Parts: sequence; structure tokens; C-alpha cells
Amino acid sequence: MRVALFVTCVNDTLFPRTGRAVVRLLERLGVEVDFPPGQTCCGQPQYNSGYRHQAEPLVRRHAAAFDGYDHVVTPSASCAAMVRDGHPRIGARAAAEGRGRELAEAAAASAPRTYELTEFLVDVLGVTDVGAYYPYTVTYHPTCHGLRMLGLGDRPRRLLEHVAGLELRELEGAEECCGFGGTFALKNAAVSAAMGADKARHISATGARAVCAVDNSCLMHIGGVLARLDSPVRPVHIAEILASTEEDVR
Repeated sequence: MRVALFVTCVNDTLFPRTGRAVVRLLERLGVEVDFPPGQTCCGQPQYNSGYRHQAEPLVRRHAAAFDGYDHVVTPSASCAAMVRDGHPRIGARAAAEGRGRELAEAAAASAPRTYELTEFLVDVLGVTDVGAYYPYTVTYHPTCHGLRMLGLGDRPRRLLEHVAGLELRELEGAEECCGFGGTFALKNAAVSAAMGADKARHISATGARAVCAVDNSCLMHIGGVLARLDSPVRPVHIAEILASTEEDVR
């Protein structure tokens, strides 16, 4: 099977190890991974800030970059939700404004082929045990886009429960937002910080060594709060846990 990796701007710029972990994991499972060099931002910052027209070229570029692949895999529920939900909306609005069907058709072709990593593993590959080893205590934060827009459900937990050596700790208020929300954190800094403090307090109370999620953007926010509290809890993307083997942790 051959898939394309949509690494996302945040991961490419700040967390490249997550993209590398996805490649290691998928190749270990027998998947051939391509990295289309034409990929760039999915347009979520523009769209969420009300600049829909400025997001249109990015929708068009994204569809062209990933054209021809049966599956596009991304380690970001947030960006997967933008492609699956935001891109078709942008295309439909362009068509409704009388600017043709080209954008709508491109978005409609790209959206259903895009998968967040854990749903690709469970739904497409049909695996929950990926042969990972991570001998630490971990708690899981379900991010808003994964929980509410993609409906990931228990897919990430099922994968974590099959990781050898991992002890999964329950997180109080797990389904509450961490307070990041992209531009929300900039426009509503005080509220964002208060929400982050609540999340960090619940994470610390688990006694876990690491907190994982399917979005590095949320982990960046949570990690910043934890660092300011001098917490020993480490934020780790789920892809890095699933890619880990006994050899990696020796």
C-alpha cells in the first residue's frame, strides 16, 4: 500500500520528529510512504480568522499536491478536520458565489481520502497492535477536533492499550478543551491560559510520566503550561509512542 504523508505546518516547522515517527511506524507495518513536496498549509489559520478567500489558493494547492493517492495520512486531527470539513465548505461557497465548480470538485475529491493517523491505522489497516513498546505511565488528552469533528472515539485509546509496557492513566475532565484553539489562544489569552491551567492540573494529578494526544498544537500549549509549573510530565505525540520499540528505549 502506498500513501502520502501530510505532515502539516506545525509538525514540519516545530515537531519534525513526529513526521519521522509516522514514516517509521507506517513502514514497519508494510506501508510505502511518499512525501509530496508541493504540500503546504491547509489554510486553517486563514479560514478560522475569517479570511476565506485567502484560504482558497491553499485548498487548491493541497488538492493538487495530494492528487492521485488513495490515502493521505496526517498526524493532526486538526488539519485532517480542516481538509475534510473546511475545504468542502470553502469550495461550496466559491461555487455559490458564481466562481465555478473547480474548487468544490477538488475539495470533494481530496477530503474523503484524508485520514488522521489513528483512524487510518484502525479503519484502513485494521490494526490496534502496532508492535510498539513504551515502558512508561501515560495519560491521553482527546483533542477537540479529533473528539468532536472527526469522531475518533476510542481509536487512540485502543492503540495505546496495546502498547507493550505502557500503563494508561485516566484523565479527569479528559473531554474538556485544553484552551489552545489556534487563533483562540491569541485572541482570548486569559481564558486560554485558565483552561490550560485546569488541564495541566488534571494531567499532573494522574502521576503519569507523559501526556499524549493526536495534535502537537494542543500538546505545545499543554506543554508550555506544564513547563511553567515545573511539572515533570512530558508531552508526547501519539505517533512517537506508537513508533517506539524496545530498541528505541534501551
